[in-house]
Amino acid sequence: MFTDSPWIWVLLGLGLVLAGVVLFAPTTSLTPMTSTSSSESGSPHGVEVMTNTDAFRPLGDHQVQAANVNYVQDTSGYLAQPAGDGPFPGVVMIHEWWGLNDNIRRMAEILATYGYTVLAVDLYNGEVATEPSRASQLSGGLDQAQALANMQAAVKYLRNQENAPQVASLGWCFGGGQSLQLALSDVSLASTVIYYGSLVTEETRLETLDWPVLGVFGADDQVVPVDSVESFKATLDDLDVTNEVYVYPNVGHAFANPSGDNFAPEAAADAWTKTLDFLRSHLKSDS
Repeated sequence: MFTDSPWIWVLLGLGLVLAGVVLFAPTTSLTPMTSTSSSESGSPHGVEVMTNTDAFRPLGDHQVQAANVNYVQDTSGYLAQPAGDGPFPGVVMIHEWWGLNDNIRRMAEILATYGYTVLAVDLYNGEVATEPSRASQLSGGLDQAQALANMQAAVKYLRNQENAPQVASLGWCFGGGQSLQLALSDVSLASTVIYYGSLVTEETRLETLDWPVLGVFGADDQVVPVDSVESFKATLDDLDVTNEVYVYPNVGHAFANPSGDNFAPEAAADAWTKTLDFLRSHLKSDS
């Protein structure tokens, strides 16, 4: 019989060695090709969804290393950065109302492939919601003063620990609103990116902005209505704040989240291209 041959044992041995390489390969240095699980972010019930790396190809040229880092008191964030010599421009990335989940970690890795040191902050002290009811409680119960101190500490971490020459903020949904709140606080940034986040439209609040703003919204968004977006842009224009504001037709809230029910691939891909162009223009001095 075939099993009596000594060659079968050689083949089996090689198979076990190869399996060991796959199962126990080190993960301290990551590439952003990791697939996003189906339970992430807007899809907590396990339906099959497109992964981040499928949705936002092509990736950048840099290999990425990533790890959890303590950036404020007892709070850890997710730091993704290009492998190799820096320093690189920094981006404070702010999660949706679900919390710092794998969806946001993958987006941090993806953005890092383009030559940015990305610190994804945690505004929920380690908790991640999987049900809208809990996400609503967490976002609604947020202490805004503590959240601002948290994000400001992330800016300082990127500047002081990672030597980032320029720092921007970027967030989606709840995080988009927090990206704007950070910009309106006592901090200096190179640019601010807001994906369908709650807006401030009063001129007295927005007049403190002294750097470019990118806003991405959906025309069918029931959370951030178009008239609010139009008022926001009009005020920025009146204040001579450099801005790019895009409203995508026929898409709703959270349309750029691949694991959510409202995901709109074409609009999300176009918005991501605009985001990369915007960050390159305002964060990289050699662009």
